[in-house]
Amino acid sequence: MPRSFAGAKIGVPRDDQLQFFGNPETPQLFSQAVERLGGERVTIDFAPLLETARLLYEGPWVAERYLAIREFIEQHPDALHPVTAQIIGGAKKHSAIDAFAAYYRLKELQRRCAPLWDEIDVLVTPTAGTIYRVAEVEADPVRLNSNLGYYTNFMNLLDLAAIAVPAGFQRDGLPFGITLAAPAFTDEALCALGDSAQRAAVKTMGATGLPLPGETPSANADGHTVRVAVCGAHMSGLPLNHQLLERGARLAQKCRTAPQYRLYALTDFAPPRPGMVRADAGGAIEVEVWELPAPAFGGFVAAIPAPLGIGTVTLEDGEQVKGFLCEARATQGARDITGLGSWRSFIKGG
Repeated sequence: MPRSFAGAKIGVPRDDQLQFFGNPETPQLFSQAVERLGGERVTIDFAPLLETARLLYEGPWVAERYLAIREFIEQHPDALHPVTAQIIGGAKKHSAIDAFAAYYRLKELQRRCAPLWDEIDVLVTPTAGTIYRVAEVEADPVRLNSNLGYYTNFMNLLDLAAIAVPAGFQRDGLPFGITLAAPAFTDEALCALGDSAQRAAVKTMGATGLPLPGETPSANADGHTVRVAVCGAHMSGLPLNHQLLERGARLAQKCRTAPQYRLYALTDFAPPRPGMVRADAGGAIEVEVWELPAPAFGGFVAAIPAPLGIGTVTLEDGEQVKGFLCEARATQGARDITGLGSWRSFIKGG
């Protein structure tokens, strides 16, 4: 996942799926926030995420909350706030059949949502479409709290990471924020993106009036990096991508190699990964080029197991960068997936 919005694909829900609950100012604040981010805006279908969100309170997951405090609430039934007791107490109506049905439905929705991350790098939404006074929430607690969770209630069920950051102020001085979300274990990159988004929008720490602290110096302050092409499990959102993120790498570009390589599926590895070999009769293979701080390059290479290694890879524009290559001996008997053009196509069932 990129650590900069430059070149990033930013997913935003369709206009008809955005909800601001009658607030006349927050639609414009959100539009301005997205515009400031830069990158490439990609309109997405938000419906599967909203369906997932409804499972959190309308489905049997509320029974997990009941179980966590079951002994307490059964011994002290009057200790909970009436609204909390109403919501959590509703868990008792759900059966084991309901739990399995909802679990299967969740798995279906997770499969529907998974391809989203092939289209975008980060999802951007309002953190909340509007702001309510305490008295308003007390007068209509269930509906208004549901409104406040419109953009967040699906996060845990879809195993996403997210960060909420200030993004502006209403005319009355109340704050507005946006949320950046991506698959699990992208926390470090999201923090970098969130810091950038906040500094572009406001000069204070939310509505406190206190100035933002100075930017943390880069772990690679001298700017010396090594460009590394990855074609498999180290790509954004895949199991080994964290090895790049932990070393402060940033995604520089997505492209293809020159048409001089063959790609093989090395399924005996855990996790499975591809082996790319230079060949006279080859194809162009999808890669991501990451900029890795030079001091971290040696440790990254040292962790690569045989028969994989780092060599020189030629990209489609002729640039040569460091990249993953495989010993030819390891491809004997392995499935040749060059025709698919990418490791992602293979793991998606190609």
